[in-house]
Amino acid sequence: MKHTFGEALLKARKQKGLSQQELAESIPVTRASVANWEADRRLPNATIIAKIAEVLEIDVSELLDTANKDDIHPNVIIVDDNKIVLTGGAPIIEKALPNAKVACFTKPKEAIKYAKENRISLAFLDIELGLTNGIDLCNELLEINPRMNIIFLTAYPEYSVDAWNTKASGFMVKPITFEGVKEQLKKLRHPFPTGGII
Repeated sequence: MKHTFGEALLKARKQKGLSQQELAESIPVTRASVANWEADRRLPNATIIAKIAEVLEIDVSELLDTANKDDIHPNVIIVDDNKIVLTGGAPIIEKALPNAKVACFTKPKEAIKYAKENRISLAFLDIELGLTNGIDLCNELLEINPRMNIIFLTAYPEYSVDAWNTKASGFMVKPITFEGVKEQLKKLRHPFPTGGII
């Protein structure tokens, strides 16, 4: 049976006889960070994973292996202030990622709240989002989960230079197409199971 990173961390911490607070102080991070990792809401970066393994006296590969394997049903979000893009794009992404749970948002704040409560594997972000822009949203989402893959969506190709200054995986000019999504999935910084479509 496949275990998530959070399950592996929880098991190793309990075997070591440490509380969340004790582990947090040893790294050092907040207790809330440990709680989020164990609940699979967030993933630490590789440096912190190595420190966790050192503190828990386990092989770092035990944690890295689980961190590199996303859930069988990865969470994918689309953020665009145009509802037509969401209603047209969601079915295409679901076809390309048949095992994924796809959530759509017109408001960046709602997407951020969702990302804090769920581990997101992939986010499609419009660059122009009313008063907010997708590049700022990208940075906020990556603070929540540094292993989230970001693909920018825009009707304006000239934004691609700004987009590449972030840690995004890709860039798509609208409209969202099945072939375009498949091509972007090949370029993810942090690959995850795609359901055998690509």
